[in-house]
Amino acid sequence: MFRKILILSILSGVIVFGRSSSVRSQDHDPKDILEIGIEEKLGDFVPMQLGFLDASGDSVFLGDIVDKPTIMTLVYYHCPSVCKPLLGGIVEVVDKSDLKAGEDYNLLTISFDERDTPESATTIKTNFTNSLKKDIVQGGWRFLTADSVTIAHLTDAVGFRFKRDNEDFAHGTSLIVLSPDGKIVRYLYGMRFMPFDLKMAVTEATKGTVAPSIARVLQYCFSYDPAGRRYALNVTRVMGTGILLAALGWVVYLTSFGRRKGKKAA
Repeated sequence: MFRKILILSILSGVIVFGRSSSVRSQDHDPKDILEIGIEEKLGDFVPMQLGFLDASGDSVFLGDIVDKPTIMTLVYYHCPSVCKPLLGGIVEVVDKSDLKAGEDYNLLTISFDERDTPESATTIKTNFTNSLKKDIVQGGWRFLTADSVTIAHLTDAVGFRFKRDNEDFAHGTSLIVLSPDGKIVRYLYGMRFMPFDLKMAVTEATKGTVAPSIARVLQYCFSYDPAGRRYALNVTRVMGTGILLAALGWVVYLTSFGRRKGKKAA
C-alpha cells in the first residue's frame, strides 16, 4: 500500500511540474515598439483583404495566396545589402528541406518599398527561382508589390519596423510564418535557416488540421526557444514523459506481481 501511495505522489509531482514549466515557458516580457526591427505579434492575424500586384501585374488578394502555411518575407527589390542574402538563404533552405514549396507551404515575398513595380518583382523572382535546384510547384513562390497605404497596413500588422535612409531603408530580416487562416505563428530571424526549423514552423502553422504522426511527435518533443531563436529539444517535457512512463510501468509491474503472489499463496 505504501508503495502505491509513493508512486501516485511521484506521478502527481511530474504532472504538476510539467504544467508549471509549460506556463513559465509561455511568459515573456512585453516588448516596446521599435523604430527599426521586429515587434512580434504572435497570434495576431494579417489583413487578408489587402490587395497587391504580382510579378505579372495582376491584382491579387492576400487571402487568395495564404491558403496553406505561408513563409512571408518583407524586402525591397533594389536593396544593396541584406535582402538578397535573405532571399538566398530561402533558396538554400528550400533546396535542403524535404518539404515542397507550393505543396506543403507557400513562399511569399513582398516589397515594402512602394516604388517597386511588377517589373522589378519579375527580375528578382527570375534571379532567385532560377537559383533553386529543387523544383517547386508553379505559384509556390510569389513576389508582390503594393502602394504605400497597403504596405503600411501589412507591416504594422506583422510588427515590421523600417526607416527610409535616403534611397534605401534600414530594416531587419525575418521569415514570418502564417497559418492558412492568416495567423502569425512564428518569426525566424537571420539570413540562413535550418531545414528542421522550417519544418517545425510549417508544422506549427498547420495546427488545427490533421497532421502526420511524426509531426505531432516533433511538436511534442521540440519547442521554440525565443532566446536562441531556434527550435530546441524540450528536455523538461521529454524527461517528464520518461519518468511518467517509467512510473506507470512500475505500477503495472507491482500490480501483476501482487496478483501472481496472491495466486501462489492460494
